[in-house]
Amino acid sequence: MKIILNLLRIIVGVLFIFSGLIKANDPLGLSYKMDEFFEVLHLTFLSPYSLAFSIIMNAFEIIAGVAVLVGYRMRIFSVLLLLLIIFFTFLTGYALFSGTIRECGCFGDCIKLTAVETFWKDVILLVMILVIFFYRNSIQPLFKGAGLVLLISAVFSFGIQWYTLKHLPFFDCLPYKVGNNISEKMKLPPGATPDVYEMMFIYEKDGQQKEFTADNYPWSDSTWKFVDRKDKLIKKGNAEPAIKDFILTDADGVNQTEAVLAETKPVYLFLVLNVQKAGSGWDEKIKALQQKWKDQQIVVYGVTASTKEEIAAFKQQHGLEFPFVQMDGVAIKTAGRSNPCLILLDKGTIKGKWHYNDIP
Repeated sequence: MKIILNLLRIIVGVLFIFSGLIKANDPLGLSYKMDEFFEVLHLTFLSPYSLAFSIIMNAFEIIAGVAVLVGYRMRIFSVLLLLLIIFFTFLTGYALFSGTIRECGCFGDCIKLTAVETFWKDVILLVMILVIFFYRNSIQPLFKGAGLVLLISAVFSFGIQWYTLKHLPFFDCLPYKVGNNISEKMKLPPGATPDVYEMMFIYEKDGQQKEFTADNYPWSDSTWKFVDRKDKLIKKGNAEPAIKDFILTDADGVNQTEAVLAETKPVYLFLVLNVQKAGSGWDEKIKALQQKWKDQQIVVYGVTASTKEEIAAFKQQHGLEFPFVQMDGVAIKTAGRSNPCLILLDKGTIKGKWHYNDIP
């Protein structure tokens, strides 16, 4: 039994360290996934704390994994691990059986697992941790000074997350990483079948709403009042583009995406998810880029999900003159893991990406 117990400790410890390290590479990414869970579980009051939860959870996974490997305070850590894996199994089970969340983000964006794979992974881990829990009293520290090793792992786990939040992830596993061509990533993989949608029109009459297609909507009956339009999934495809929401529109609602991606001059996209929550310290560097824009050496666009009024106030506050376009907030969060973030494009290919602390 001792051999089996030690083998389980190695598997559980390594998996938790690995999982924690991958997510510690991008704690903002996990916080966004937490926001998604909070929304479907109607716990949106927790969303302001999602980043703090993300940092703590990532650090705990690393620390707990080290504790299992070195056998430190197993009476405490076995209980904490059991509670954590029960919680994870509930979340992944909910994601699987409700169908509301496609990916749990258990291994971040670098290793994507389906809802089914993630759920059964957690079920297997639950069984292994239960064995460790029941035999916790027989597990002793491997060596003196195991507590110091745990302290070092705690400092390391919080330290790397602090670094990635002050700069950018060490490894960019998102479709907007340096070297990718956005236009190419917006295409379906070869041989893939896209989702098929049908445009549905919702009309109301005598207090009752009804859906119509483009072929049978009541265009000649004025007693029906138009309510809304939506796209209904008719046939599920077998793949989707890596980038599907990169759509830039100007102040008049005109789509500028193709013009930006086809531009022959270097294009700098200054991503500002929310202008009211933008970080500081970048003004002089951006104004240097702005001068090159004025000299027609480069093209610069601000990209934000904020309103026109907020954009105008932001530009005035920071002395910005280059145009701003709007893009979906989820796309901006995916493209740049800082607010603001600067991206350099060369004919649609990403040549550089910088946290606002590192703008050259």
